[in-house]
Amino acid sequence: MEQLNPSYDDPTTKRFVIATVVWGFVGMLVGVIIALQLAWWPANLGLPWTSFGRLRPLHTNAVIFAFTANAVFAGIYYSMQRLLKTRMWSDKLSNVHFWGWQAIIVAAAITLPLGLTQGKEYAELIWPIDLMIAVVWLSFAVNFFGTIAIRKVKHLYVAIWFYMSMVVTITVLHVVNNLALPATLTRSYPIYAGLTDALVQWWYGHNAVGFLLTTPILGLMYYFLPKAANRPVYSYRLSIIHFWALVFLYIWAGPHHLLYSALPEWAQTLGMIFSIMLIAPSWGGMLNGLLTLRGAWDRLRTDPILKFFVVAISFYGMSTFEGPMMSIRAVNQLSHFNDWTIAHVHSGALGWVGMSVFGMLYYMVPRLWKRPLHSVSLATNHFWLATIGIVLYCVALWVGGITQSLMWRAIEPSGLLQYPNFMETLAVVQPFWWFRLVGGTMYLVGLMMMAWNFIRTVRSAAPAGQVETAALSAQMGSAEIA
Repeated sequence: MEQLNPSYDDPTTKRFVIATVVWGFVGMLVGVIIALQLAWWPANLGLPWTSFGRLRPLHTNAVIFAFTANAVFAGIYYSMQRLLKTRMWSDKLSNVHFWGWQAIIVAAAITLPLGLTQGKEYAELIWPIDLMIAVVWLSFAVNFFGTIAIRKVKHLYVAIWFYMSMVVTITVLHVVNNLALPATLTRSYPIYAGLTDALVQWWYGHNAVGFLLTTPILGLMYYFLPKAANRPVYSYRLSIIHFWALVFLYIWAGPHHLLYSALPEWAQTLGMIFSIMLIAPSWGGMLNGLLTLRGAWDRLRTDPILKFFVVAISFYGMSTFEGPMMSIRAVNQLSHFNDWTIAHVHSGALGWVGMSVFGMLYYMVPRLWKRPLHSVSLATNHFWLATIGIVLYCVALWVGGITQSLMWRAIEPSGLLQYPNFMETLAVVQPFWWFRLVGGTMYLVGLMMMAWNFIRTVRSAAPAGQVETAALSAQMGSAEIA
């Protein structure tokens, strides 16, 4: 049983938790707004700063680099110190990391609506902000590996290896993809040209998803799921195989974003083959997570933390099967340029990542503030709102996207297109956009319920003695608090 250790740097973890909730609300609120803009165009307000084209990159950057990244940092700071039995190497670097990262997010929130962008998916930020990211990330990396160097235990638990893959790979991805020649304070030119630039961009784009939205979240799953279930990982050997197979295969899958382009066919095929091979380690990790719950499945009826993790792992399995299938050329013909791709992205970002983050936050907040969760029933309601919302979101876009693609491909007996007017396909999919808006709004409302639950939790009176502390542990579902 872990003991409470006052030497752990929990204040930094708390700040990252608060930032996660705040930026999660902002990012998903912007997502709901742009979903409304697609279904009802007057919601663009006729202003350049509030148009879909300006707000969409703000939404993606907020959800990926503000909500998810802050959650990852919170989970790493919390779990790493406890796994290594030591405080973070440098409190100063922890502060530089936290405040520097929030400054980057604020800079992005200002520049993107103003149209200041380098026009690369998931890498839109202009070069001065890219330099800020490099400096702040370096401070995190030094603190991260410094903590490993001073650890009090010899063994590195598998979660630490997943964290390391993120720190190292994101560094390389960010530097290589953003190599550019500055022209003005807000404008630069990439050192790559044409197709090479596209290839480097999607090598970055796909692996940014892989090593920020996948590997660190898997590391957090390997720590928080066994802790929440009070069960050991089903197979530690499988978790090691999962790690090495995943990090080796993932890095080669980026070219599947450039199928039917001018990219050499061998490179497209390489991306497709490695994408299909990714099913094996991904599903190995999914099964390892679900089988960890052997002997604890009865607790799903009452424990919202386990509910969130089970749905998250299920979405992980689904999206890591769907993605490789979409990389197959014949399937990609049907999925490309329509809402099926959007459904796939959100099943991963909100189904896998979002639900994992919620489960992790519900585990950490009572322990960090040493107070019982204000309302378990409110957390359960959040679970159902989020689950139904993301399922409605994805199903609507699956149906709408495939319908639109089939209409594009429909041929008259004479050989002419059956629907030559693009607006005909938009009219058909517009009702599905309203369903997306409803699903996204449900997901946002669930997050707001979580925020309210946490506020009431933090403001509640702390347990005064041994009896209250025992009650707190019982409500949390394990015999320990730390």
